[in-house]
Amino acid sequence: MSMEELASRKARTRDDARPGAVAKRHAAGGRTARENLADLVDEGSFVEYGALAVAAQEQRRDLAELIARTPADGIVAGTARVGGLPCAVLAYDATVLAGTQGMRGHQKTDRLLQLVERLRVPVVFFAEGGGGRPGDTDVPVASALDVRTFALWARLSGVVPRIAVVAGRCFAGNAVIAGAADLIVATATANLGMAGPAMIAGGGLGRFEPEEIGPIDVQTRNGVVDVAVADEAEAVAVTKRLLGFFAGPVPPGPAADQAVLRGMVPERERTAYDVRPIVTTLADPGSVVFLRERFAPELVTALARLDGRTVGFVANHTRHAAGAITSDAADKGARFLQLCDAYGFPVVSLVDTPGMMVGPEAERTALVRHTSRLLVAGARLRVPLVGVVLRRGYGLGAQAMLGGSTKEPVLTVAWPAAHLGPMGLEGAVRLGMRHELAAIEDPDERERTVRRLTEEYRERVESLNAARLFEIDDVIDPADTRAIIAATLSACPPVAPSPDRFVDTW
Repeated sequence: MSMEELASRKARTRDDARPGAVAKRHAAGGRTARENLADLVDEGSFVEYGALAVAAQEQRRDLAELIARTPADGIVAGTARVGGLPCAVLAYDATVLAGTQGMRGHQKTDRLLQLVERLRVPVVFFAEGGGGRPGDTDVPVASALDVRTFALWARLSGVVPRIAVVAGRCFAGNAVIAGAADLIVATATANLGMAGPAMIAGGGLGRFEPEEIGPIDVQTRNGVVDVAVADEAEAVAVTKRLLGFFAGPVPPGPAADQAVLRGMVPERERTAYDVRPIVTTLADPGSVVFLRERFAPELVTALARLDGRTVGFVANHTRHAAGAITSDAADKGARFLQLCDAYGFPVVSLVDTPGMMVGPEAERTALVRHTSRLLVAGARLRVPLVGVVLRRGYGLGAQAMLGGSTKEPVLTVAWPAAHLGPMGLEGAVRLGMRHELAAIEDPDERERTVRRLTEEYRERVESLNAARLFEIDDVIDPADTRAIIAATLSACPPVAPSPDRFVDTW
């Protein structure tokens, strides 16, 4: 093959060689795989693997047609830098056989994933596509169950950061690539499902349009998607921000006015408020990315930087379920703690909870097991945990937010108006004084007594008393919280990744 022939063949892999396919993609509001990668990676840093591969269908289609219509076998893959950070990048090409997974594409993917394991670099995987491709005839196949892609991808859990980006239809094997990732960024047009319409119909389960299967509204509410975005351009921008968290510390920048924290928490326990502005005030300006916002909103999880260092925030959100630890909240929090622990991110826990959710309806959600997950994940943390009790730190829910007890974090502090107790104050009074209360015949008098005893109990469990008995380390001015967290974390040595730990997909 001459240099001219090689140049001609490589030119066929470019988008401009298939103007019709590209125009169709653009008309649908999407971008091509190569356009997304070009937007993501640093200019001139991309080294492609397997660009000359074509679909394994030479027994049924002309080679020239395959070269023209199936460039790179529908997956663009290679190494690159993103913001200076070495990475591996892979993108199924929806303009090539609907982004399906071909046999040579699997070989390319396997090659890259094995390289990733050697190099220990993050991976970004654009996962759009229709799943396995049954039409590849050049490779003898009975079951295709010996394909190693999914095992190699799953084996990287906890070893290197893996971000999946989904736009459009993402079904079957492509959806598994997304589902096994550490973080999923998905656009408003995304549909994720373990099977597409043909497989669902083939299983006798009915006929559905692709858009009915796992739309973004469903997959954000149920917790599958970590960050929902408008389109692929925003998905790439968010992915760059997420990758930046894994790049190590950056020089500290300016901080928000911390004095505003003094007025952010209502003093009345039953008054709900939005905890997210507290997170964004404590964090470096513009650095916060909230994760799984619509799933279990009673618990906020976010990645951010604080004084230039990547940290994870967990925080009770009292506008939902009063900030109680529900089954979903525990699952969300436990998985987030695993993520932070795997990649060495210290955790800041902002506590304002009445405790674990209770009641017959809650128990139907397997509450006992699910809420215990948060305790187990917290107790297994290797990274530093800093606990800040904002207002209410009650019962097992507060303990779960603090890794199991107030003595598990490297530092546990409270704001002046905070209260800490073994359970909600009124509940403690009604339980502890039940015989005395039962002896009061007048219901109104009984309730007045409950209120009086609750107020007396409230004075006993003030944060200052908890600090006096050394149940917590200090009571601090809210305006000093950021500085105290930063100083504490600066005294903690970095935690190296542990290859024997994986990040639960859920």
